[in-house]
Amino acid sequence: MRLVSILIMVMVLLAPPQARASDLVGLERLIAAWLNSPHGDYHSLSFTYWNDAGQVPESCAMCHSETGFLDFLGADGSPAGAVHSPGVINSPIGCVACHTSEAHALDAVTFPSGVVAEDLGAQATCMVCHQGRQSGDQVAARVAGMDDDAVSADLGFVNIHYAASAATMLGAQAGPGYHYAGRSYAGRFMHVPGADSCVACHDPHSTAVETDGCLTCHQGVADIRDIRTQHRDFAGTGDRAGGIHSEIMALQGELLAAIREYGAQVAGAPIAYVSRHPYFFADPDGTGELPYEQATHGNRYQSWTPRLLKAAYNYQVAAKDPGGYVHNPRYMLQILYDSLQDLSQQVDVDMSRMARP
Repeated sequence: MRLVSILIMVMVLLAPPQARASDLVGLERLIAAWLNSPHGDYHSLSFTYWNDAGQVPESCAMCHSETGFLDFLGADGSPAGAVHSPGVINSPIGCVACHTSEAHALDAVTFPSGVVAEDLGAQATCMVCHQGRQSGDQVAARVAGMDDDAVSADLGFVNIHYAASAATMLGAQAGPGYHYAGRSYAGRFMHVPGADSCVACHDPHSTAVETDGCLTCHQGVADIRDIRTQHRDFAGTGDRAGGIHSEIMALQGELLAAIREYGAQVAGAPIAYVSRHPYFFADPDGTGELPYEQATHGNRYQSWTPRLLKAAYNYQVAAKDPGGYVHNPRYMLQILYDSLQDLSQQVDVDMSRMARP
């Protein structure tokens, strides 16, 4: 808070006298919005996880420490494009992370797949961290040459990480999901001008979604989750009354059920999902309702086959972008549908009632 106060005072003092009063009010509003956002939450696990260690490791500092982000940009005098020193703990992503000449000049971002997205403008700083840490290509490399349904001790769960919304938005261009052979996938979700970038839809300080514009065009709905422009029954529920969000959630539920059936019947070890690292766990009772205290690293699922890993990875891609129904709904539906279809070669999944966009 002391650094924030200093920044406010410096910015106000540099303003013309007649503008100082109004500027101070405006800056206070921006700071308040930021403090109430995930980026400004000093108590969030995103910025406190490494407190006992006393520093944020280089591999995490870029997104979990402001000093690490500045290091990556080269704003601290180091070479840009990499983090060279551990980050400072309890250092959320603040004003100086995005309001530097280096951040303003950033216009391209390299994704985990190796793809470089260019001409990004102001949203480039968002995409640095909201791209995930894995891609479908990395999953493909891990399972290359293996029998699809043979359990391998060499396999472990591949986690895309959190809030990979930038990768989702780019779809096939960035390749966050595992892409099955012979299938085509939706590329960047091109929305209407003025609503086609991170900062067009999210307030850059509060990160809140500006929904008024959505509901102005998509009339007749009270919630953006009720919006849909494609009216096929993708999940095969027989209910097309809800928005595209409901279709994605239904397919996620179908996929998790198929993953559990495959784990028990083919891999020979029941599997459960808990929204806690490492996410997939051994489920000795086979109920799918694993007590939270059993969701430990020691109880992580270890009976992976290539087919199971690919499906579980795509499930996590969808689960870790809860805004995927806005960022790229076609892409989300495609990776979920294809994962189900692949599992249906070994377990009972009625694909005839579902549809792929």
